[in-house]
Amino acid sequence: MELLAYLVLGLTYLGLGLGYWPGYRMNRAAIALTGAAFLIVLGVLNFEEAWRALEPHTLGFLFGVMVLNAHLAYAGFFQLTLNGLVHLARSPLGLLVWLTFGTGLLSALFLNDTIAILFTPLVLALTRTLGLPPVPYLLALAGATNLGSVATLTGNPQNIVVGSLSRITYLDFAAALTPVALVGLAVQVGLLYALYPAVRSRAPLPPLPPLRFRFNRALLFKGAWITLALLAAFVLGYPLAQAALIAAGLLLWSRRIRSERFFMRVDWELLVMFSGLFMVTAAVKKLGILTLLEPLAATAPGLAGVTVLLSNLISNVPAVLLLYPLIPAGDTQGWLLLAAASTLAGNLTLLGSVANLIVAEAARREGYRLSFGEHLRFGLPLTLITLLVAYAWIYR
Repeated sequence: MELLAYLVLGLTYLGLGLGYWPGYRMNRAAIALTGAAFLIVLGVLNFEEAWRALEPHTLGFLFGVMVLNAHLAYAGFFQLTLNGLVHLARSPLGLLVWLTFGTGLLSALFLNDTIAILFTPLVLALTRTLGLPPVPYLLALAGATNLGSVATLTGNPQNIVVGSLSRITYLDFAAALTPVALVGLAVQVGLLYALYPAVRSRAPLPPLPPLRFRFNRALLFKGAWITLALLAAFVLGYPLAQAALIAAGLLLWSRRIRSERFFMRVDWELLVMFSGLFMVTAAVKKLGILTLLEPLAATAPGLAGVTVLLSNLISNVPAVLLLYPLIPAGDTQGWLLLAAASTLAGNLTLLGSVANLIVAEAARREGYRLSFGEHLRFGLPLTLITLLVAYAWIYR
C-alpha cells in the first residue's frame, strides 16, 4: 500500500507539472483532487485528516480577491486603466515602459492571472492597429504580471499561501519585496530594449483610436471604495482572509449584477486545485517524504534553488505547498525567499507560470506564435538577474 501511495504521489506531481495526464481530459484541479481521493482510498489519510488539511485562510482570502476582481472587471476598471496607459505612451518605447510598469502595478494589487486574461487581447489589438510587432509587448505583459505580483500578498496565489501560513503582514511583505519588483520591471525593460530593435523607437505614434469597452460608473465607484477600504484593512493589519470575505459579501450585495455573474468569474478550478493540493501535501508529510528535501532546503541558496526547480517542474503553487513545511514559522527571510523565488521562477520558461500560458494561448488564437525558444531567450536572463536581486535584497 505504501508503494502504491508513492506511485499515486508521483503520478499526481507529474500531472501537475505537465498540466494534464496523457490520454485523459483532466486539468491540474482534477489531477490534484483525484490524487487526494486515491490517497484517502489507500489509507494514507482518512477523510477527517484530509478535511483538516484544508487551509481556510488561504481559500477564503483567494475567494474574496476573485470576487473583487470580478466586480472590477464588470465595472470596466481594468480596460479603463489600460486605455489610460496607452494614451500616456507617445512612442513604441514609451508604450513598452508604460505597459510594463502599469501591468506590474495592477498585478501587485490584483491577481496576476486576471491581468493576463484581460489585457492580452487588448494588447494584441493595440499592436495590430499601430503596426507594431506583438511579441515584445506580449513578453512585456507576461513578464510584468509575474514581476509585479512579487510585491504584495494579493499579487498571486502562491503569495496568498505564504501570507496565510507565515502570518507576515501585508505591509511588511510589501515593504520587503516591492523594491525587488521595481528593479525587476526595470531590468525587463532593458532586456526587451536590447533584444528587440523595434521597441527602441522614440518616433511619435499615430493618433490612437479609443479602445472599445463598457464601463459602469456606479459599479466603478462602489468597487473603487471597497478596494481602497480593503487595502486600508490590509495595511492596518486586519486579518487578510476575514477582510477579503467581508469585501466579497459587500460586493455580492448588489442590485445591478446578478450573483451568478460574479460566480461565473470566480476561478473555481483554482480553489479546487488548492484544496486537493493541501490534502496531497498532508499525505506527503505523513509519509515522511519531506525529509528527502530537508538537506536541499537547509540553506538559503539551497531553498532558492529547489524552489526554482520545483516551480518549473510541478508549477509554483504545488512547489510552495510542498516546501512550506520545511520553513520555521518565525523565519521571515525564508518565507520571503520562498514567495519571491517561486514567483520569479515563473519567468524562466513559457511553462513556468499560468500567466505565461494565458498570454501564449490568447496570442495563438489571434494568429501569433510565442514560441518556447523565443520566451527562453528573454526569460532566462530575466529570471537569473531578478533571483540574484531578490536574494541579495532579502539577505542584505
